[in-house]
Amino acid sequence: MPKGIRDKVVILGMGCSQFGERWDKDAGDLIVEAFQECAQDAGVGTEQIDAAWFATGIEEQHVGKSAVPLAVTLRLPFIPVTRVENFCASGTEAFRGAVYAVACGAADIALALGVEKLKDTGYGGLPQRSRGVLNDMYWANLSAPGSFAQLATAYEAKHKLDRSDLKRAMAQISVKSHDNGSLNPKAHLRNKIDLDKVLNAPIIADPLGLFDCCGVSDGAAAAIVTTPDIARGLGKTDLVAVKALQLAVSSGLEASHGSWDGSYIMTTRRAAERAYREAAVENPRESIGMIECHDCFSITELVTMEDLFLSDEGCGWRDVLDGIYNADGMMPCQIDGGLKCFGHPIGASGLRMIYEMYLQLQGRAGRRQLSNPKMGLTHNLGGFPHQNVCSILIVGYLPA
Repeated sequence: MPKGIRDKVVILGMGCSQFGERWDKDAGDLIVEAFQECAQDAGVGTEQIDAAWFATGIEEQHVGKSAVPLAVTLRLPFIPVTRVENFCASGTEAFRGAVYAVACGAADIALALGVEKLKDTGYGGLPQRSRGVLNDMYWANLSAPGSFAQLATAYEAKHKLDRSDLKRAMAQISVKSHDNGSLNPKAHLRNKIDLDKVLNAPIIADPLGLFDCCGVSDGAAAAIVTTPDIARGLGKTDLVAVKALQLAVSSGLEASHGSWDGSYIMTTRRAAERAYREAAVENPRESIGMIECHDCFSITELVTMEDLFLSDEGCGWRDVLDGIYNADGMMPCQIDGGLKCFGHPIGASGLRMIYEMYLQLQGRAGRRQLSNPKMGLTHNLGGFPHQNVCSILIVGYLPA
């Protein structure tokens, strides 16, 4: 049986660019912005980095198909650099590569960096390969809002919910995230909203309205990881360690026959079970103190709370309305504002989630700092409910 990587790797430093409509910056500028904060936080230079992983989801838009743009932009000293892409979970995939390299001894210090520059395309959502060319049938009859709206209706039908209760819960998720994001200077959208505004917004894909959908933005985030011994040798204390890092990818089962009812995300449940085992978490509702999940749509966050076994099945909507996932609740979720307020530059989102958990554990989250942060979990989902990639990371303090 695999032994896992619990407490074998710590985060030496992290950085995150401002997210938003960065018209005056190109992808290289965002890479430098995130890396400079990360390197300063870590206290290391490029000459000390043994290997790097570079995440970007839609390379045709800004950086090309290889890892060369990262190496050239940062003038990395002829070290191995690997570009990775795994749908919207690409940022955590880069982190996984760096963590595994350190855990197995292939690198002493490794870098993970993700970037995406999407606003320049002028396209309202995540750009498709053709953006309308008739002879390209890539996802020809599929949209993200449409497929996650089906997740919402399947959840509603399975648990016999009244549509008004489901919409109120989804609206509360968006209101909560905007409240949190209003305190974050790096968030794209910092405006507070109320329930009436959410419930009366235009419908995008029934039952999802405008404020149930995250936006698109430009951004970058980075992490430098190493071993606990090296971190201590560099004078680091209060180390944030990787407790678990698990990836689950759809096998095709969801779309093959009727055993999956469409009301939950199968990969999230599989990855969560493995992550809790690796982190020795027996009761996640008691052990996990804060969550950054992939809230591409409000229904995704609601269902994810059940798929992570934090809410009982069919009860997540009640927990949302009861405030369990609010900033002052039992398990704050999206304390930085989430995808809802940061937008979703694909390659950067997973690392941005880790950045918030790292800041919270180090007591450096500013006005949104939690009073007693416990173990944190990030959930980075890519694809559609029936075909996706789910990466789950658990971080916490390294034992003395």
